[in-house]
Amino acid sequence: MDPLPMFPLNTVLLPAMPLALRIFEERYRIMLGRLLDEEEPEFGVVLIARGSEAGGTDVRHDIGTLARIVQVDAGSGDLGVLAVGMGRVRVIEWLTDDPYPRARVEPLPELTYKDELGALLGETEGTVRRVLARAAEYGAAVWAGDVDLDEEPVTAAWQLAAIAPLGAQDRLGLLTAASLGELLQRTLDLTIAAEPVLTAAAPPDEMDAAIRDLLANEDEDEA
Repeated sequence: MDPLPMFPLNTVLLPAMPLALRIFEERYRIMLGRLLDEEEPEFGVVLIARGSEAGGTDVRHDIGTLARIVQVDAGSGDLGVLAVGMGRVRVIEWLTDDPYPRARVEPLPELTYKDELGALLGETEGTVRRVLARAAEYGAAVWAGDVDLDEEPVTAAWQLAAIAPLGAQDRLGLLTAASLGELLQRTLDLTIAAEPVLTAAAPPDEMDAAIRDLLANEDEDEA
């Protein structure tokens, strides 16, 4: 496989999910210009382990996702890029950033669906939606609990992993799943573990209501 242009980021792109970028560094402008000459412009996205996105002094993880560009918009001083996650890749060798990051990669196996995973898929979806709805009450949700999912099971599983209220390191772990069952089970377990953290403090309106109820009960007791 030819060297693949790479975009190290402070986020994890999962398959089937959108990625919006603002391109302002000259090295990525050059990369984008070359990619747009291709019929299917694609680049790799990996999570930065240490360092920042700008400047090129970062340390990178070696598991990532192939991203395909679907739209480019010119803004004032920068370029807007919309891409979508495709398959997973593993970096075999990082090449010199000349003038932008590049690597030799190999594809990771596609996950496959089996009918016996239906119950686990349903449980994972129900749990993710429930925790998202609860997190929204505390202002801690990025995705709505009623977001639509694809009808295709593997795509839906990746979407659930992406909308679950998890951090970048957890999502990176999900990206390495060896099977669809593992992806679903780990998404389920991590979401359940995250729920107490997301709902650790009561929202102000609920706290106010609880205080009013407590005072009302005290008044009744004194009477």
